[in-house]
Amino acid sequence: MEDMGPAGLLRRRVADDPSRPLVTFYDDRTGERVELSARTFDNWVAKTANLLVDGFGAEPGTRVVLALPPHWQTAVWLMACWSAGLVAQPVEPETVRPQSGPDAVEPGAGTAPYLLVAAEEVLADVLTDEDADEIVGLSLHALGGPLASCPPGVTDYATEVRGYGDRFVPPAGTSADMPALSVTKDTLTGAELVREAVAAATKWGLDADDRLLVGVSFATLSGVLAGLLAPLASGASVIIQRNFDKALLDRRLTLEHVTVVAGVPGWNDTSGSVHRVP
Repeated sequence: MEDMGPAGLLRRRVADDPSRPLVTFYDDRTGERVELSARTFDNWVAKTANLLVDGFGAEPGTRVVLALPPHWQTAVWLMACWSAGLVAQPVEPETVRPQSGPDAVEPGAGTAPYLLVAAEEVLADVLTDEDADEIVGLSLHALGGPLASCPPGVTDYATEVRGYGDRFVPPAGTSADMPALSVTKDTLTGAELVREAVAAATKWGLDADDRLLVGVSFATLSGVLAGLLAPLASGASVIIQRNFDKALLDRRLTLEHVTVVAGVPGWNDTSGSVHRVP
């Protein structure tokens, strides 16, 4: 894996075990459950990467700010960025504020221009972001529905992505040594992300028999590792949960055959760290 980037981990998983679940998603507020095999996840990644490159003209090195909550579509967008040689910058949606007033926060503050991808719940807060070349809105609807209302100048992801192919060829010059993830003022290359993923999987003792339940944000390196890359590197599968309801935890551990939990406050302790289920 020395020279492999995150997209290489996904290609390996699809080749080795395309049908077994890779990502399962729960929203405890809506009761939603979505399960994607490695092949289905890869199809979503390819469509999204094609949208980025062919639809928006994104080139290797372009920065993509992801103002998205823990969700299977967030994992798709991260991997689509890495597949196309782009730099993903996940941020907490709740940190996004209107671009006026003393508490204004620019989602992509630092350098410009960039692509901005925002959940519908915060879309109104980013419409005046003048540094974003494009703004993409995600409804995060359980059945893949469009935005309830798509503002002018915003691309509705659910509507647009359907027209793109489910095979993606990376642009020429894309490599694992290119910047891939920007979190907490640090930028890691694709190769560095894979090394971090392998190290995390080894530390946590993950293997292909594991089912990892996570309640973490993707806005940190540890969240990206637990929520996507460490499971990919180890052959494990991941269960991403949003709007966590502690009352459902015991039943979920049993029904989903969970072997490891990460970032689940109140399970054995309050630190939100990684634990193996007895």
